[in-house]
Amino acid sequence: MRHNKNFNHLGRQAGHRKALLSNMASSLILHKRIETTLAKAKAVRQFIEPLVTRSKEDTTHSRRVVFSYLKQKEAVTELFRTIAPKIADRPGGYTRILKTGFRLGDAADMCIIEFVDFNDAYTKGIAPEAVAAEAKPKTRRSRKKSTDAVEDAVVEGEKKARKAAAPKAAKASAPKVAKKTNVGKKM
Repeated sequence: MRHNKNFNHLGRQAGHRKALLSNMASSLILHKRIETTLAKAKAVRQFIEPLVTRSKEDTTHSRRVVFSYLKQKEAVTELFRTIAPKIADRPGGYTRILKTGFRLGDAADMCIIEFVDFNDAYTKGIAPEAVAAEAKPKTRRSRKKSTDAVEDAVVEGEKKARKAAAPKAAKASAPKVAKKTNVGKKM
């Protein structure tokens, strides 16, 4: 009987499930955010929260314990070097799950799981559009119109006209190839 044994098996056997969770946790650590199904995200959250808590204490033993779960040196290094110092004062709840809707193929409930302290736009209360607008460089154009600018515009227009004419000439000179059809072939 399986009374009171309630965790999501994710439709996989134990070895496959452990490998899945390890790979997803490593991807989350390396990329700081991943998109997955809601069930997998909840399973990854249960898997990774104790590892992040363990990473607050940087000892050889804790590194070995985390490595036994993740099985990727790069992920362990990233966890102890960049993530642990940033979440040192947080008592728990290191990840956030944001629902994104349903997948087109099978209508699975999709979401984004991410580290709470690594989404600057969300934590500072800045809209993503404002961040994108800030990052866009401003153009450096002259306000005054001069005769040189008009002449340069005319020269640029002639260059564009030549470039547009060149592909048409290349298409005209290319030999025509017969179109392949399946007529007359046995299926």
